[in-house]
Amino acid sequence: MTGAEPGPEAGAAPAEGADAPGGAGAERWDTIVAGAGVAGLTVAHELAARGYRVLVLEASDRLGGVASPIEVDGLALDAGAESFATRGGAVAELARELGLGDDIVSPNPAGAWLQLADRAVPLPKHTLLGIPSSPLARDVIDVLGWGGAVRAYLDRLMPVLRIGKDDALGPLVRRRMGRKALDRLVGPLAGGVYSADPDLLDVATVAPGLNNALTQAGSLSGAVAVVLEERAAAVARGDAAPSNASRPGSAVQGIRGGVHRLTAALAERAREHRAELRTGVRVLAAEPTGTGWTLQTDAGVFDASSLVVALPEAEALRVLAGVDGFAGLAADAGGVTVELVTLVLPAGAIEGDPRGTGVLVAGDAPAVRAKAMTHSSAKWPWLREAAGGREVVRLSYGSGRTPPATEGLDDAAAVALALADARAILGRELPEPVAAARVRWQQGQPASVVGAAARQRAIRAAAAAHEQLLVVGAAVAGTGLAQVVPDARAAALGIRRERFVEPGRPWTDDVAPEEGAAGPAPDGDDARASAGASAPNDTAGAPGAAADDTATAHDRGEA
Repeated sequence: MTGAEPGPEAGAAPAEGADAPGGAGAERWDTIVAGAGVAGLTVAHELAARGYRVLVLEASDRLGGVASPIEVDGLALDAGAESFATRGGAVAELARELGLGDDIVSPNPAGAWLQLADRAVPLPKHTLLGIPSSPLARDVIDVLGWGGAVRAYLDRLMPVLRIGKDDALGPLVRRRMGRKALDRLVGPLAGGVYSADPDLLDVATVAPGLNNALTQAGSLSGAVAVVLEERAAAVARGDAAPSNASRPGSAVQGIRGGVHRLTAALAERAREHRAELRTGVRVLAAEPTGTGWTLQTDAGVFDASSLVVALPEAEALRVLAGVDGFAGLAADAGGVTVELVTLVLPAGAIEGDPRGTGVLVAGDAPAVRAKAMTHSSAKWPWLREAAGGREVVRLSYGSGRTPPATEGLDDAAAVALALADARAILGRELPEPVAAARVRWQQGQPASVVGAAARQRAIRAAAAAHEQLLVVGAAVAGTGLAQVVPDARAAALGIRRERFVEPGRPWTDDVAPEEGAAGPAPDGDDARASAGASAPNDTAGAPGAAADDTATAHDRGEA
């Protein structure tokens, strides 16, 4: 795997202070950011642009987290997230501020498919997380069969549905529409979008507005129809971005050349504003002091007036375990393991886009071990052009409580499994790949499960009890770039130099006037590094699934 970021770079020099809490010789900074994923780099960019002396510490050998690059057969691809949900517009706005506005692109509108036990079919239109508004629609019958569709339609004839009987999505769908609707429609969508079992998903989180619509309509399918109509009306009024619900995947966008270009641009801009980014440095523990924070790392001790923890949940709670308010949270941290296997196939291996932009796999398709496959070179025209006739497919393994089918396999065996799954999904023989890559991601506890919202609030509350401490990223904002970016930008406003016990000095004080002429905005309650920065979303609550309900799956690179 290539594309690793370089090690320490020359940036703003740390402030001198031999008597700092970390001891003689400890480096002291205005702000230290632990973690160089999208959230950490966003905060670093914002603060450095305001004149703060910022140090970013990243344990791995590359920057970007889930939005980092990987090179396969000369192609620069995304190692994780390969698109972002358009809701809120925060990611696109940041991309434009970083000079990438002209490179924001939409995927092929062909849409995604669904792999069943015996066939593949296009994902039905007019659904909410796979729940159909019209159970007897032709495309729903194609998935469920007549018997399954009629059972789902009985939802309309059952006693009127009221709020409060089910917090979890799975039991609600199972009772109202039957097991087949759950296993063939909702399960694949929920697994692809949220990496969680439907029985664990919080209805209020994954389907905002559905609870209110249930009371209004009295049935589950009727409630879905109400929600879809409300979203269409919002688009017509101009209150929401348009999203073609008949084309799953249309509520996402990408960046020509890959989403990893966003994090590269964030890193470059932060460095221009004298932030220092160091890879290969693991933060072990954080401790509050009378003048800020001391960090113990495997590269020594660092002091800072303010601390931003931008790590996966389990890592964040490990670092903060010794801080008041966090110890009780650490024992509850869970996680999901996902593996992505990318295959680059020779020219002519696949003609056109026989399965649209990708496929989600139903639970009753035992011949396929992957949970999803993205036909990347069909999904993104820029990649098809860059590939020069080669085909790029990416298969995803692992979801919720199910470990990846690649678990325990060596690289050759994992590639062989991915090739077999791609053949089964596409229904054709495929040649051996000319190159392949395998990436393993350990994700935090899904933010969409029952109880997760309360957990996010608890983490935020624990951080708020300490001066100049922020926790950002998926641990508190939820899954996907559309959640993480606006939350991180809003959080950066919580760091104030005027509140430091030992006030720092802006790095612009140390540069020539002409060099700092285009420097930061004044620091203050209303200062913001980037003009026109978006107002934060309500990230402490529900993520707000996009209208076609596959946006977050695309955000992580699935289907």
